[in-house]
Amino acid sequence: MTPTEVTYASYLKLDELLTLQQPRACEDEADAATVLSEQFFIVSHQTCELWLKQILDDLAAVEGHFRTMSTAGLERSVDLLYRSGELLRLLHEQLTALERLPLEDFARFRQYLGMASGAQSSQSHRLERVLGSASRSGTLFLAFRSGLERIGADLEEIVAAGVEAGSFHRVVEAMLRVGNGYFQWKIGHVGLVMRMIGEQPGTAGTSGAAHLMDRATMPFTELHELRGKVHERRRRQAG
Repeated sequence: MTPTEVTYASYLKLDELLTLQQPRACEDEADAATVLSEQFFIVSHQTCELWLKQILDDLAAVEGHFRTMSTAGLERSVDLLYRSGELLRLLHEQLTALERLPLEDFARFRQYLGMASGAQSSQSHRLERVLGSASRSGTLFLAFRSGLERIGADLEEIVAAGVEAGSFHRVVEAMLRVGNGYFQWKIGHVGLVMRMIGEQPGTAGTSGAAHLMDRATMPFTELHELRGKVHERRRRQAG
């Protein structure tokens, strides 16, 4: 192989990647099943962080397109938003896979986690700030609304116009898809934690499932409210 030749392994840095899973249960002569389960737990969370990296980068690009509001940029934003929605669906499905983690194995290796917890994920917290919650608009929605204001477009009129609003409508639909995917992922996490530890506190000192439930809110409240107004208006017209 020449110095500049690229292989599958070198491109993906597989030698480094496949050594990043180091179950701590190995240090205490735990049985093989427990070690494999801890490796499964580690791989699942590392994969989650990789997908979060992609989602955050994609949404940052969307915010950049909202600063210009060009037609091409908006259409590219639709693609990126739908991709983010699909990745959030993958994260939800990954929770389903984690249900195959035997409870007895998790109880054995959980002691090795110390204070480590998913609640400490900086990328998860960044995504919360980007998407917002039921009570606070995130940076993504604020960037979209600011972009509309700069070009003299009205968000309520766009939502009311539906498909006639063209690219703007497609952006709104894609954002709602992302919000729904995010909410389903959060609710799925609550269910998984309840299954695994019941109402016990989390390893980082949180209230566990209750802490997760408090954070499982639907983003883009304003968009949902505007859609509700359209529904009510059309219901009155039909009646």
